[in-house]
Amino acid sequence: MTNEQYLKNLTVPTGPVDVVLDTDAYNEIDDQYAIAYMLRAGEKLNVKGICAAPFYNNKSSGPEDGMIKSYNEIFKIVKLAGREDLNPMIYQGSTQYMSDEKTPVISDSAKFMADLAKEYTAEKPLYIVAIGAITNVASALLLNPDMKETTVIVWLGGHAHHMNNTAEFNMRQDIAATRVVFGCGVPVVQLPCGGIVDHFTVSRWELEYWLKGKNDLSEYLAQNTINEAESYAAGKPWTRVIWDVTAVAWLLNDNGRFMTEELRHSPIVSYDDHYSFDYTRHFIKYVSSIKRDALFADLFDRLTK
Repeated sequence: MTNEQYLKNLTVPTGPVDVVLDTDAYNEIDDQYAIAYMLRAGEKLNVKGICAAPFYNNKSSGPEDGMIKSYNEIFKIVKLAGREDLNPMIYQGSTQYMSDEKTPVISDSAKFMADLAKEYTAEKPLYIVAIGAITNVASALLLNPDMKETTVIVWLGGHAHHMNNTAEFNMRQDIAATRVVFGCGVPVVQLPCGGIVDHFTVSRWELEYWLKGKNDLSEYLAQNTINEAESYAAGKPWTRVIWDVTAVAWLLNDNGRFMTEELRHSPIVSYDDHYSFDYTRHFIKYVSSIKRDALFADLFDRLTK
């Protein structure tokens, strides 16, 4: 695509767009909000698929187990949202991380995204919102290199560049995949976790006031968050970050109402947990701050309709 079109694709779309969400939904309590937010923004976001991403922490026995648990959690949220029509569009993802930067991990999700991207153009791209390890997306890009011309990747991953630390959960799980995505030339919007979107936190009292008892979906989201936070902070003040919402919100960020952003040269993610920078590399869009209250107002409104 032309440089002019590339830069245009790094701006918030003005009209309805087709979206795929790639999520490690069982890893945390915030992916569920992101799924629900996307489903409740149907006036602009036309959901083409939801893909389960791998993860490995104390909630899984390994990447495959994390992916399967995430796959099942997606169905739960879709049902609570009354969108079981989307069940055929939910896909299992990678069972392992990439072994190198040239070998894709074959999965239903990777094949789905690689094939779907063929239906789009630079002028009308497919938007892929990723809120977990970027393995599925990177594998799709290796299966179909032309995806860099027909898609825009919106990824919540890595920490703020000034922290010079890439050991954030989503990024450090698969550095090879991260390097593929940042290096191949596909338009990327990065929402850094530490230092930027970690400001998007919510308290128990807000959850109880705005979400509890409003409907089955909002009740589940609120209680799931409260239970998780109370498991480690019972009897203490707490707030809980639900940053995955911000990746979906970028697509709704008309006139900068939810966040600020800037062009930056695509970073080089090193295998030893830091960023390097080459100011001759292509640009990405970098989210630099979150307008917390404005985004929560929209989120709570959509979840309780």
